[in-house]
Amino acid sequence: MNARADIALPAVLTAIIREPSRSMERCELTFRGRSAIDFELLRAQHEAYREGLVALGCDVVALPAEDHLPDAVFVEDMAVVLDEVAILTRCGAGTRRAEQASIAAALAPLRALLGIVEPGTLDGGDVLVLGRTIHVGQSTRSNAAGTAQLRERVAAHGYEVRPIAISECLHLKSAVTEVADGTLLIQPEWVDADSFKGVRVIEVDPAEPDAANALRIGDAVIHSSRFPRTRARLEAGGIRVRSLDLSEIQKAEGAATCCSLVFRSLPQRHCS
Repeated sequence: MNARADIALPAVLTAIIREPSRSMERCELTFRGRSAIDFELLRAQHEAYREGLVALGCDVVALPAEDHLPDAVFVEDMAVVLDEVAILTRCGAGTRRAEQASIAAALAPLRALLGIVEPGTLDGGDVLVLGRTIHVGQSTRSNAAGTAQLRERVAAHGYEVRPIAISECLHLKSAVTEVADGTLLIQPEWVDADSFKGVRVIEVDPAEPDAANALRIGDAVIHSSRFPRTRARLEAGGIRVRSLDLSEIQKAEGAATCCSLVFRSLPQRHCS
């Protein structure tokens, strides 16, 4: 029996991912030394990541690898997807800008598209959306001009955009991510917790400084299995954790949020 056209159907989650590139060993690096990447292990870990997204309720759109683009698996940096609009970014690393065309094509049927233009730079990994407030890390990849353009693009939809100072890390979401409504996982040495008002904070274990990145899907998070002490802190805080081995992704300065664009989309409505 078809749903009536005037009944609002529940939102579902879409996750856009891209298969990893064989050239990933040539990826951009800022805070890490270069290590050999085991491509077969990387591919297996990425498949487990895809399976994790599906298990947590995502409808996964998997784009083919772009082997001439070493960082292309990190689709998060290519766009900021809100309920009302998608903002195509302009990556701070010029070598990555060619990754965007296929992401734009995948998003075009799902959202109105706007973009960041020169001299602005903005990586999606620097953007943390908490309700109607969008926090933007001022990093080596995202600048004040990009932040100002984002503010202009989303103002009509009622969002506030706030620049956030970070240090010693690639992106804002290297230092802080949302793990539940009103709850942040944070590395306090890289971002000031006072920048976020009215939230509960779970700090990473001091022995695991890179552990602040977690991908929230509904009432659970995907988190690297390399950080068991921080996982224990999350679970003690009532957070359901799906641990995945992301070792090869981490060698490329990536993490759980980096490999997907997750957003709400409404299923098609059918007339009775």
